[in-house]
Amino acid sequence: MPELPEVETVRRGLEPALLGRVLVRVLARRRDLRQPLPDDFEARLTGRRVTALGRRAKYLLVFLDSGDCLIGHLGMSGRICVFAPPVPEPERHDHVVLETDDGYSVRFNDPRRFGLMALARADALAAHPLLAGLGPEPLGDGFDGAALAARLAGRRGPLKVALLDQSVVAGLGNIYASEALFRAGLSPLRAAASVTGRRAERLVRAIRLTLEEAIAAGGSSLRDHRRPSGELGYFQHSFAVYDREGQACPGCDCDSAATGGIRRIIQGGRSTFYCAKRQR
Repeated sequence: MPELPEVETVRRGLEPALLGRVLVRVLARRRDLRQPLPDDFEARLTGRRVTALGRRAKYLLVFLDSGDCLIGHLGMSGRICVFAPPVPEPERHDHVVLETDDGYSVRFNDPRRFGLMALARADALAAHPLLAGLGPEPLGDGFDGAALAARLAGRRGPLKVALLDQSVVAGLGNIYASEALFRAGLSPLRAAASVTGRRAERLVRAIRLTLEEAIAAGGSSLRDHRRPSGELGYFQHSFAVYDREGQACPGCDCDSAATGGIRRIIQGGRSTFYCAKRQR
């Protein structure tokens, strides 16, 4: 599933095509996504000007001059593609098509239909069921060691599992949690509540750095992720531990032949990759 860097990459890629443009035609080619499209979906979007594009956790936000906001989630296999004129005919899995006043076509393509699109009033977004209860944005000013430690307080479970809880950190997922824990030198098996003080500050710095580098690389393209231009992300070539079971971890002096190298375990139904020597 796309994580924060992939969604932020999509947001930035959509700005040139959507920001300030009027949606002159909206076509819902299939309404039964993970959540059915609202009955008034086309009517509330058609003729509206896009005033801003934002992101909250793994959700894309498109703000309109009507005061409405289009909320989008890519799900497991969703992509948003931009086509300049002359635009091709929609493909089979192009479920939602937005056409702008300068001839561009923005299409939500989702073969598995695990993604969604919803409409909400912009001034009530914080209370929307999809967004309510989300934790702090890891790239926001309010995310620091004290804030993270407060969210982890009282949690006896493993640190990695806690980091995947969107009420702890918004937008952090399996790939970047593994990578950030490696950078911070913290074991994914450590009790979450034990991360306080300097450990918490170290982990916050590692999360920020990991996410910032991933965004700069256009995200990670393991299966379905592509930028709106169609280009792949390439942060997967910079993974330190994720999907590198048995290999030596970078910058570590452990003997991978003796230790087995990077380890893979299952936590909360997800694969975790880590170096048992470096991460404590």
